[in-house]
Amino acid sequence: MFALTKRNLLLYFRNHTGVFFSLLGAMISFVLYVIFLKETMISSWQQVPNSRQLLDFWLIGGTLSVTAITTTLSSLGQLVRDKERGVIKDFYLTDISRFKMKVSYMLSAAIIGFLMQLIMLAIMLGYFAATDNLVIPWSKTPAVLGLAFLSALLSVVINMLFVQFISRFDSLGTIESILGAASGFLVGTYIPIGGLPYFAQLLIKFTPGSYVAALYRQIFMNDPLTNAFHGQQGHFEKIMGVKIAWQHLLTGNQTIELLIAAFIIGMLVLLLTELIRSQKRNKVTDFE
Repeated sequence: MFALTKRNLLLYFRNHTGVFFSLLGAMISFVLYVIFLKETMISSWQQVPNSRQLLDFWLIGGTLSVTAITTTLSSLGQLVRDKERGVIKDFYLTDISRFKMKVSYMLSAAIIGFLMQLIMLAIMLGYFAATDNLVIPWSKTPAVLGLAFLSALLSVVINMLFVQFISRFDSLGTIESILGAASGFLVGTYIPIGGLPYFAQLLIKFTPGSYVAALYRQIFMNDPLTNAFHGQQGHFEKIMGVKIAWQHLLTGNQTIELLIAAFIIGMLVLLLTELIRSQKRNKVTDFE
C-alpha cells in the first residue's frame, strides 16, 4: 500500500504542469484579491485599525481552503487515469486489496493537499510580508499545521465520494475546471459571505470548505481583531465569514466538531459504498 502511495506522490510532483493547474484555483483567488479587490475592501473597512493586515489574513484563510479542495481533487485524478488506462487491473493481480488500494490513493492525495497548503501559505506570506509587513507569530504554527492536516483529509474524503464513480479523465478535467472557478465563491473568498444574497449564503454554509476558511481566519485574525475592535468584533466576523453564523456565531470548537463529524460521515459513506460494490462483484463472480 505504501509503495503505491509513494508511486502516486512521485507521479504528481513530476508533472509540473499538473501541479501548477492544481493550484490555479487558489492562485486565481489570490491574484484577484491583490489586483482588483484589495483596495476596495480596505476602503470599506478603513476605519478599522490595521485593516490592510486583517484583510490579508482573511484572504490567506480562504485561499488555503481552496488549495486543499483543488489539489486533492487533482491528485485523485491519478486513480481515474489508472482506471482509464487499465493500470488498475494490473494492481488487482497483486496481493493488495481493493480497499487498501483506494486508501493508498486517498493517502497520497491527503499528503499532497497538506504540502500544497503549506507551499501556498509560504507564497502568500512572502508576498504580504514584502508589501504589508505581515507576520504570523510562531505560536500559531501548531494550529495551522493541525488545520492543514484536517482540511486535507476532509477534502480527500469529499472529493473521493465523487471521483470513485468517474472512469474518464476528460470528465474529471471538466469537473476540476468548474470546481477551480467555483471554489473561491463557495468558501467566501471572492466576495465576503455577508455581501451575498440569502440563497448564496446558505450554499456557502453547506460547503465544508467555508468552515475550514473560517477556522484559518480565526487562527490568524483572533488577536488582531480583539485589539482592533476591543472584543466587539461580532459584526465583522459575521459579515466576513471569520465565523459562520447559524442561530449564532459558531465558536472555534463547534466548527472543529462540525468538520470532524463531516469527515466521519464521509468515511462511513465511502465504506458503505465499497461494501455494496464488493457485494455486487461477488454476486457477479458467483453467477459466472
